[in-house]
This record gives sequence, C-alpha cells and structure tokens, in this order.
Amino acid sequence: MSVGATGEWELAAGVWQETDLLLWKPPTCWFSVNAFFAPDGDGRRLRNWYVNFEHPTCRTESGFDTLDLTVDLVVAPDLTRWEWKDEDEYAHVRRLGIVSDTEHQAVDAARGEVLMMLTERSGVFAQAERWASWQWDPAWPTPCLPLAVTTARREGAEERSGRSQ
Repeated sequence: MSVGATGEWELAAGVWQETDLLLWKPPTCWFSVNAFFAPDGDGRRLRNWYVNFEHPTCRTESGFDTLDLTVDLVVAPDLTRWEWKDEDEYAHVRRLGIVSDTEHQAVDAARGEVLMMLTERSGVFAQAERWASWQWDPAWPTPCLPLAVTTARREGAEERSGRSQ
C-alpha cells in the first residue's frame, strides 16, 4: 500500500475470473456499485452487492481512470444486511497521506449517500431485483484496452508527495 503514496504504478494485463461483474459507476460519484454473480449449477446467482469507494471517473487516453480508496461495503443479495470492509486499510492510507482530508470528506458524504440509497431502496438499488437477473449477452465483444500505456501517474501526485494529511 505504501507504494501507492508515490502516485505512480505499473499497469499490467489481467483477466477477471470466478465471477461475472455488473458495475454501476456514475462518473462524478465517489463510489461504484458492483453486482457479483457466481456460477450456480447450470446458471448463476447474485452472490453479493459490493460498494467500492473510489475517485470519480476520468476519461484518459487508455480508457477510464479512478483510484480505489480501500474502504468498501459488502451488501447481501436481498439488501437486508451490509458490512463495512477494510476500515483498517482506509485508516492506514489516511495516515500515509494517500487519502487527503478533502477526499476523506467526499468519502464520508458518499458513505451517507450509499446508506440512504440502501435504506430507501433508491438509486441503483431501486431496481435491485431487475439488476440481480441481469445477463451478459454472449454476442457482445470482449472489451480491451490499448496496449501502448504501461505506466500511470495519479493526477496531483507531485503536490501530494510532500504534503502530510
């Protein structure tokens, strides 16, 4: 995790495995809502909802960019229970200065927004049953990113590196 404090990292190819994923990510939100589907007999079932707190999405030459802010919320398929995940990691990235005070305030506001959506069954959760039955169309092409980009730098990392939060 300390390597993230520099704001630079190497990009590597990867293949998503074990689950199907449906991701709902409005570009200006400080979170995404993920529906994880696991194999179940001849079909699949919604394993859980997963709220990932992250930077708003930015369009870049290589696709879309965001930054995972480590804290997450795992939600039962029927939306009746949820549990915070990685609070200790979030505290650690705060101490390292990877998550600034301004970002922390945005995450706190996003946490409140997500909890309200869950309790009121609004936003993406208003259509939870419909999303739970979502199916990938096998005719859709597999998305891929350009190969030219191999390194990434977090915007504002130069200013951040000398700053304590």
